[in-house]
Amino acid sequence: MSRLSLRAVPPSAYGFIAAAILWALTLWFSGGHGGYDTLMVSLSFAIFAVIVGTGQMFVIASGAGNIDLSCPAVITLAAYISMNLMGGEGSMLAPGLAAALAVGMAIGLANFGLIRLFGIPPIIATLASSFIVMSIAMRAGGQSTIKPPAALADFAVWRIAGLQVMLVLALAGSVAAQLLINRSIFGRRLLAVGQNERAAILAGIHAHRIRLAAYVISGGLSALTGFLLAGFTGGAALNMGDSYLMESVAVAVLGGTSVAGGRANALGIWGAAMFLSLLTTLLNTSGVEAGWRFLLMGAVIIAVIVLATRRR
Repeated sequence: MSRLSLRAVPPSAYGFIAAAILWALTLWFSGGHGGYDTLMVSLSFAIFAVIVGTGQMFVIASGAGNIDLSCPAVITLAAYISMNLMGGEGSMLAPGLAAALAVGMAIGLANFGLIRLFGIPPIIATLASSFIVMSIAMRAGGQSTIKPPAALADFAVWRIAGLQVMLVLALAGSVAAQLLINRSIFGRRLLAVGQNERAAILAGIHAHRIRLAAYVISGGLSALTGFLLAGFTGGAALNMGDSYLMESVAVAVLGGTSVAGGRANALGIWGAAMFLSLLTTLLNTSGVEAGWRFLLMGAVIIAVIVLATRRR
């Protein structure tokens, strides 16, 4: 009976269940105090994992073996380029955002070019691309932290009636992504290519165009993450995207995206992102040293991906 009950739980719910358990543990450690504040802080940090994880979702859903490991480098480069272009001026927000998105989508296009034209496996192509992108980011920003315009910093923490505006917009974006996957022609073709590329091609679907769009979307959302993250954390820095290398994959997989391709769930990413964010909060409040925190986080992410993959 318990096995049947477990099978009845959709994969996209795993992250929400794990997040609820961790939140209960956090409340227990804190004596029941600050539950709402802890939840809201975790949601604020989960926003960025959700955005970059949504881009990763499109790539992974496009077929087995597809992955984008250039996300952290794109986050950093987009942040540096947009912050440099804006120069602290609020009037330059639109050009700065446009520049960040253009850079991210161009890198996504280049990633697919390496995969398609040269036959390089996605994991190698995007990893190699990340080294090139990161070297450009180093030249663009050096070791300095480039401050964002005050308008961007204010927007990142802007609240109406106690609710963070960026959180609401991110939730709306996830709903739009879910509708794109489930209701649009592109979404259906993406899942068809991920399930069986040969059958999709025989059905008249241009599989390579679909995958190209997936990588471009991933690059664009990684760039958007860098732009917003720079405003939230106080500027562009070289290590700002490091934690999103495996986290973007973990939230996508735990959120309901199949590593074999052909299945995706944008809303489920929120549960997975909350789980990882609350895990970080729990480790910090428990007084665990930084080295052990990184070790435990890495082990949990690996375990999450392995268990979610085997379960499906």
